[in-house]
Amino acid sequence: MLKELRANKQVRNIITLICVVVSGFLQAAIIQIFMQPMNLLSSGFTGVAILIERITSTFLGFSFSTSLGMLALNIPVAIFCSKTISKRFVFFSLVQVFCASLFLKVLDFGPLFDDALLNIIFGGFSYGLMTVLALKGNASTGGTDFVALYISNKKGKSIWSYVFIFNACLIVIFGAMFGWEYAGYSILFQFISTKTIDSFYHRYERMTLQITTSKPDEVIQAYIKNYRHGISRLDGHGGYSGAPMSLLHTVVSSYEVTDVVQLLREVDSHIIVNAFKTENFFGHFYLKPIE
Repeated sequence: MLKELRANKQVRNIITLICVVVSGFLQAAIIQIFMQPMNLLSSGFTGVAILIERITSTFLGFSFSTSLGMLALNIPVAIFCSKTISKRFVFFSLVQVFCASLFLKVLDFGPLFDDALLNIIFGGFSYGLMTVLALKGNASTGGTDFVALYISNKKGKSIWSYVFIFNACLIVIFGAMFGWEYAGYSILFQFISTKTIDSFYHRYERMTLQITTSKPDEVIQAYIKNYRHGISRLDGHGGYSGAPMSLLHTVVSSYEVTDVVQLLREVDSHIIVNAFKTENFFGHFYLKPIE
């Protein structure tokens, strides 16, 4: 069992590494192919790094590159936030930032489209998929994700509204200095990328599981040993067989469903699980931190 757990951990680390390296490559390519030709600004620390490069090259006579800015902004924040965020998550997120920074230096892609709207649509969609790839690998593209997760874990509250305000201020500064047309394009770019992430990444959705089993004690014991969600039990009898049966009810995060069902089937191979999306949920719900 211990060897199997170690093997699974190694496989998970390899998958995460592949995700963040590919994500870093895509981020650098998207910046060069879609964003730079149209003077678009992304959200978060990458947007700050792009803005710093624009300001230094336009007004100060030297260029503080985007790749260097991404590292300079992310490393100290990551070190500070690693006190309450999983070190694995921080490490692989930094790998993603390093890869994106490196690829920005070594790659040299030209624009794919001359039309601004095509660059915004395809660029925003691609940027969203790039972010989803990192998130699916249990990492991130760094930046404000570190700060948001740090404060969420520390204070028990979400600050994503403040992140939105931060990005809005960034857009206002960008528009005032380099033109409101480009600021408008950047807002549309960020909107498309955000909607893409929302469409493909469902970590925060909840699912209801209705479980029918003849081994309720064993199933409940295995479940509460591995998960911190509540579970209720109703005892009865099978309508056809007349044998004693139990109906278990629990609510989990959507990303946990596959693992939960696999665990339950290991305990009871004849178990029946009905999973459906929970539209509204009221009460305490434990959301496992990203590891």
